[in-house]
Amino acid sequence: MNLNLTYNIEGYVSSSQIARVLTESWVKANIYCPSCGTNELGQFNNNRPVADFFCLSCEAEYELKSKKGSFALRVVDGAYKTMIQRINSNNNPHFFFLNYSISNLNVSNFLVIPKHFFIDDMIEKRTALNVNTRRAGWVGCNILLHQVPLSGRIFLVKDGELQNKNAVLQTWAKTSFLAEQKKESRGWLIETMKVMDMIPTKDFSLSDVYKHEDHLKAIFPNNNFIKDKLRQQLQVLRDKEIIEFKGKGQYRKII
Repeated sequence: MNLNLTYNIEGYVSSSQIARVLTESWVKANIYCPSCGTNELGQFNNNRPVADFFCLSCEAEYELKSKKGSFALRVVDGAYKTMIQRINSNNNPHFFFLNYSISNLNVSNFLVIPKHFFIDDMIEKRTALNVNTRRAGWVGCNILLHQVPLSGRIFLVKDGELQNKNAVLQTWAKTSFLAEQKKESRGWLIETMKVMDMIPTKDFSLSDVYKHEDHLKAIFPNNNFIKDKLRQQLQVLRDKEIIEFKGKGQYRKII
């Protein structure tokens, strides 16, 4: 995999067009499908509203978001209402996020977030545009990458280093069960995974998880049995081999 964005940009003038050509050309030439491992992606026609790339084998679809400079955990996107509708629809794509160095045009980070990790909480509503602007009242959004569990931020390139392809495919496969969950169940599982991320050690106890009860109560105010629900989610995550149950309320993170 070549991490340099060196492609023919003859005929392009605007910086946004040049950035689009460079990043899309790099993805097309270098990135495999993280869902099935196929080494070549197809590319949709420009300005397609839903996705940029698709897998020639499993037909998974991907949308690319790119940024020059430092990596950001808040990514500017389009209309808030449209984004919320998309992440709750059946044709929402998986998302690629790419950031690259301005000085040498090298890819610094490239990660994919599978669409089954997208829930409403990771979409931040921006302030409506001022009445004096051309699109007065328009409301945009930000994608909050820090609201995604670590296991849902699957790096193919991290800090300029290529990541093992087999590890990428294994992580994707292990978390793909989320796609089969209904929205509420998926939300609970994702929030439980985020709680596990807050625990700094690989080994943890049920009491460590219970410490976040108030945090989850704020997210799920209508649920009066947070601890019971947490135990249920841990059982699911154990069955899916995301965590290992060690006995007597003790667990270990596997991924």
